[in-house]
Amino acid sequence: MFKKKVSGAVVSLSWALGLVVSSAAYAGPMDGNSSDVMLQGFHWRSTETSPWWGVIQGKAADIKNSGFTMVWFPPSSDAASNEGYLPRQLYVQNSKYGTEAQLKAAIGALHTYGVKALADIVVNHRVGTTNWADFTNPTWGSWAVTKGDEWTGATGNYDTGDGYSAARDLDHTNATVQTDLKSWMNWLKSSIGYDGWRYDYVKGFNGSYVGNYNTGTVPYFSVGELWTDLNLGNPDAHRQQLMNWIDATGGKSTAFDFTTKGLLQQAVQYNEFWRLKDSAGKPSGAIGWWAAKSVTFIDNHDTGPSSPSGGQNHWAFPGDKVMQGYAYILTHPGIPCVYWVHFYDWGHAAAIKSLIAARKEKGVTSTSAVSIQAADTSKYAAIITGNSGSLAMKIGSGAWSPGTGWTLVNSGTNWAVWKK
Repeated sequence: MFKKKVSGAVVSLSWALGLVVSSAAYAGPMDGNSSDVMLQGFHWRSTETSPWWGVIQGKAADIKNSGFTMVWFPPSSDAASNEGYLPRQLYVQNSKYGTEAQLKAAIGALHTYGVKALADIVVNHRVGTTNWADFTNPTWGSWAVTKGDEWTGATGNYDTGDGYSAARDLDHTNATVQTDLKSWMNWLKSSIGYDGWRYDYVKGFNGSYVGNYNTGTVPYFSVGELWTDLNLGNPDAHRQQLMNWIDATGGKSTAFDFTTKGLLQQAVQYNEFWRLKDSAGKPSGAIGWWAAKSVTFIDNHDTGPSSPSGGQNHWAFPGDKVMQGYAYILTHPGIPCVYWVHFYDWGHAAAIKSLIAARKEKGVTSTSAVSIQAADTSKYAAIITGNSGSLAMKIGSGAWSPGTGWTLVNSGTNWAVWKK
């Protein structure tokens, strides 16, 4: 386990309300040098294109050919909300995204091309079928809801994390809740075809339960969404929270690297590239401390801009600098996750494909070594050593070159990537 002791309080950076993005948990082949690259297979308004499962199915070959090895699906259970984040009947897999048969067809198409499917597991909270807490499929009583929930009928134990006011907070200390959730998740694997999990809103319950659920379901991959306030003046406190959560899972899950997202978008927006190098000379996000357990990303359905498509605009990466972000995460360690909108809707597919191809060609993995060459007010540059070569990258307006012997992979406004 990795624990780094950091002192200092965390103060809020401006991020709005939104559903937390869960961290990832590894099992077996993922517990080390991962070469996986994830695609977030939806955005906040995907239900407006019906059936969305048909869209994913139709792009299965392209997803494989683009270099993605995993696709994160939106919540597929019956829910009180169109987007699926207010789950109702867990075993009912007909949703606003399509029917159960269409879901299976989409997953089956990905499997044909060797691509894994990750289910969005929303188990922090749940809503009743017709009222506050008449839970069916599976059937639970008042004992499944944490004491102190908005529903006054709750009789469970106290919550082990932050409350969630839009639905009933589930009592993960209850043995029946634990057993039923593991049974449902194993059914998602055996009957629906899912390979792993993306855990929603993991700040709502103790990370040990994610470890428990992963032990009981053995996912190919798991990632958790631990979204908390970032103080730009003390990012170590923020990434320490990620480390503590991963430790709480017993090291059985990865987490989305919100620290890297926050620092990276601050760097490209305000020419503060020095933020990307910590006092030890390493990357200043979670990847600098535990890269094998860190899932890097630029935006998702919560953070991304609402215009021109797809997000809730809670903490958006600067739209004109998105490729600087991908030049960073697709060359660096960690497990990179590409947002559907950036790839399929914003015209960045060719550039992103070229970076994924270079990453795979040079054998850059989740634990590859990074040598930071520059981190100042005009640029960030680094050389990343893979298993079969190296990549060099530069973002920012400042001039930098890796020198002789390097071949340019691709470049654009204020970004460039080379290979050797």
